[in-house]
Amino acid sequence: MPDVASEDLAALRAQYRDLAARLAEIGFFTTGSLLQRRTVCGTPSCLCHTDSAHRHGPYWQHTRKVSGRTVTRRLSAAAAELYEQQIASNKELRSLLEQMEDLSERALALRLRDAGQ
Repeated sequence: MPDVASEDLAALRAQYRDLAARLAEIGFFTTGSLLQRRTVCGTPSCLCHTDSAHRHGPYWQHTRKVSGRTVTRRLSAAAAELYEQQIASNKELRSLLEQMEDLSERALALRLRDAGQ
């Protein structure tokens, strides 16, 4: 954390406004993870059992928590692309919020210092 004495509240506000503007540009987002799987089938004589290069797939899955439970959904390749974009938006959202929280803490320290506390 930078030295509070060298910071200026107006500069922190300007940085915060810049982050808020970037935040407004983020589109839809979702939580969870995206996984590409290749699987082994139930036919014992299938080549997928002996050669991993011949496994079936790729199959896409999206997994996330809903009300404390893990929910997994199979996806098409096209849907997986959309989920990938929205998961990336979620990561950007979290990063911006973290930066905004840091700026807010620094601004609070300045305001408390100026109030003599």
